[in-house]
Amino acid sequence: MQSDAPRKWWVLMAIGIGTFMTALDTSVVNTILPLIGASSGSAVASVEWVVTIYLLLLSGLLLSFGRLGDLRGHKPVYILGFGVFMVSSALCGLAPSVPVLVACRALQAVGGAMLAANSPAILTKSFPTNQRGRALGLQATMTYLGLTVGPSLGGWLAEQFGWRVVFYINVPVSLAAVILSLKYVPGDAVTQQSEHFDFAGASVFLGGLSALLLGLNQGHRWGWASPQVLALLSGALALLGVFVLIERRVAHPMLDLSLFERPQFSLSVVSAVLNYICVYSCIFLLPFYLIEGRGFSPGEAGLLLTAQPIIMALVAPLSGSISDRIGARLPGAVGMGGLSAGMFLLSRLGPHSPQGEIILALAVVGLGTGTFISPNNSALMGAAPRHRQGIAAGILATARNFGMVLGVGLAGAIFTTVLSHPPDVAAIPPLFLATRASFLVTAGLAAGGVITTLVRG
Repeated sequence: MQSDAPRKWWVLMAIGIGTFMTALDTSVVNTILPLIGASSGSAVASVEWVVTIYLLLLSGLLLSFGRLGDLRGHKPVYILGFGVFMVSSALCGLAPSVPVLVACRALQAVGGAMLAANSPAILTKSFPTNQRGRALGLQATMTYLGLTVGPSLGGWLAEQFGWRVVFYINVPVSLAAVILSLKYVPGDAVTQQSEHFDFAGASVFLGGLSALLLGLNQGHRWGWASPQVLALLSGALALLGVFVLIERRVAHPMLDLSLFERPQFSLSVVSAVLNYICVYSCIFLLPFYLIEGRGFSPGEAGLLLTAQPIIMALVAPLSGSISDRIGARLPGAVGMGGLSAGMFLLSRLGPHSPQGEIILALAVVGLGTGTFISPNNSALMGAAPRHRQGIAAGILATARNFGMVLGVGLAGAIFTTVLSHPPDVAAIPPLFLATRASFLVTAGLAAGGVITTLVRG
């Protein structure tokens, strides 16, 4: 397969379509939530479950479907994921009420998890080692393009044709990707069929991670010391502790814990989590700064915010190619250093900062993230043995979702705390003090990511 040069680029095309579609769907649905609520007459708390259920199930199922890909082949699981995603997208568009839509989004999360947990493994097996970073970088570019295009495209489609068409567009895209995948994605030489799937571990992990993410996701709203959040976090710790005990004792664990004994693997996971905490803190906080603090319209704010993902999309494949030549450590460390600098620049934004400074800070964040992500993904996937590529891809995707929720939770906690207890005497309004404190903390976390990237080997 590695010697079949034209075919591997068609594999990248099939994977890229799936990556773009799922990223587009995620960003689009966030954009149309107000329209769904208005058309159904539902409260915000009910409509938010359209997004929350997808996040919880997607995150909790990634490891399971990565492991299933290792056991039964990544290609069949990946193609089945497209089928589930396509059918569930059509059902979402047809949903007569918000509860039915939430149920259909849960099914859509199952398909999304199948896709996300197996696509990096397929790419890693389809490209030679000296092109792995480039391939994963191009996949990252498709993610950023989906996130960039999603809000504007989704908003336009919803305004012209209604919110349901946002789900219907997934159907033809999924169908095209299925055709490409059937033709070009190579079949797997499965060597682990004697092993059994760990249903007990998968169930406990799904419950534990879902409880953890829900507690972190709702902590800034319900209150971090509220009984609901404390119960969720305590239950999560207990379930995840049981999960580790199960994985240590079963003959064929869902999660091969020995992977974390490899510094290149475990520290790449830590670095990825730190990166996503910073990126999603930025995504969460900047609308408050731009719209509430500075008075920009949502359209103007959205245009400014595109500076970050555009730079990320341009830089990621280039950084991946460089890491193929010189290794992943130096580009990864430079990327995390750039991210730290970008977060620091964001912390310096005030009530009267010109738009050029905002764009510059976002561009530096995008440059740092785009430089970091491809080498780090390549290092993580390269550290896992061939028969553990699916579970490595699942861990990579789980790190992204965990970092996303943790970033929003951390930023929300700092932001609301500073707003609730502003200094008695302050030269600038509390909202700007809150964003400044949040960005300074994330700048420090990104600086920590420089260290974890450098010492991993």
